[in-house]
Amino acid sequence: MYEFELTHAKTVAEAAAALAKSGGRPLAGGQSLVQAMRLRLAQPGTLVDLSGIAELKGIKKEGEALVIGAMTRHAQVAESAAVKSAIPVLAALAHGIGDRQVRNMGTLGGSIANNDPAADWPSAVLGLNATVVTNKRKIAADDFFKGMYETALAADEVIIAVSFPIPKKAAYVKFPNPASRFALVGVFVAQTASGVRVAVTGAAPSAFRSKPLEDALGKSFTADAAKAVKIDSKGLNADLHGSPDYRAHLIPVLASRAVAAAG
Repeated sequence: MYEFELTHAKTVAEAAAALAKSGGRPLAGGQSLVQAMRLRLAQPGTLVDLSGIAELKGIKKEGEALVIGAMTRHAQVAESAAVKSAIPVLAALAHGIGDRQVRNMGTLGGSIANNDPAADWPSAVLGLNATVVTNKRKIAADDFFKGMYETALAADEVIIAVSFPIPKKAAYVKFPNPASRFALVGVFVAQTASGVRVAVTGAAPSAFRSKPLEDALGKSFTADAAKAVKIDSKGLNADLHGSPDYRAHLIPVLASRAVAAAG
């Protein structure tokens, strides 16, 4: 690990100012960033710790949306009665992340800001058409994820919370790596006020929406309709865990299971 300076911010304004001055990186749960630093794959000169900022934590229902603070831990989402009542799929998704240690340290904001290609939370943000609220603006889900480990966030921008509209139906099913529990492929299916949305993670360099599945399920929200869709393997990931063709095959299979789970 390279040498770095650690700054503890007490307010969002302090954090943004420290990031702007140092050009450093915000530190949320540290489950991805710290590991990258240990392997010398990342070299931030300054880390700005967000754990002391109270306004970044918590879960609340606002109208027809569930608002989850950026520094809310995965375990807190998984155990929240408010989440289980309003959008139970988010509790189930959070419970399936990593292991107990990861869930007790990792955060919603840290996960989507990191935008790992196989992370679970980006699919929920896209699938539910959520809004990412920062200290500067509100960013629509479709505009937030830009590519592998890349988002629309500016260097001094801090995620405050994510607002998830409450869907009519939603479910998430993933084919997990047995060691890491990251998604080899994960599919989030939702019936929302604006129609059916299907988000896929693990299959490509970044989470994405599947228009073929959305079109099919918009006509018939059934497991059979999802399973009948053929997905093009062009641009999908290839690694020791699976080929692009294998991932293309998994997407409609998992989508059909998600539709069945959604009811």
